[in-house]
Amino acid sequence: MGVAEDLADELAQKVIQYVDASGDDGVITDIVNILGATSQTAEEAFLTSMRVRRANQKARALLLERVRKFQTAQKAKTAAAAGAAADAAADADTDVDAKADAKTDPGA
Repeated sequence: MGVAEDLADELAQKVIQYVDASGDDGVITDIVNILGATSQTAEEAFLTSMRVRRANQKARALLLERVRKFQTAQKAKTAAAAGAAADAAADADTDVDAKADAKTDPGA
């Protein structure tokens, strides 16, 4: 990137950190006004960097949410499959026990 983009991106990173910590998003407007009054190039580069970084944050948050939902669903499927396998094994043991009892007890 060029000097304007590099400086604007560095400023955008610091502004995002400040806003995330303080909740004071009014600082963005103030900085845009200062940059716009002195350098349209710097203003545009800053705004672009802010949009790109914020969009990236939102996209990452969405991806993280989806991954967590997927992992939860996978764990539920695994638990359900393990439960079904345990039930089938218990049923098989019951059948074997019943057959063994029938062989040893002719009156059954």
